Amino acid sequence: MCVETGGNDDLQERKIYEVIPDTSAGGTGFLRVVDDSGEDYLYPGRLFVPFQVPDLLRSVLEHPRPRT
Repeated sequence: MCVETGGNDDLQERKIYEVIPDTSAGGTGFLRVVDDSGEDYLYPGRLFVPFQVPDLLRSVLEHPRPRT
């Protein structure tokens, strides 16, 4: 979850972003994040707080029910 944008226009505070594993970036304090542009970029890890999405919520987010 983003807790600070750091001045980046493609991030929003309190929004949950997908983090892509990147072993080379992890040791430098950066995270590879899919931002609002839809692309993945390296951002300072201090801008985020780890958030584990429960399986049920992940399922609902990935497969929303059609509106009737």
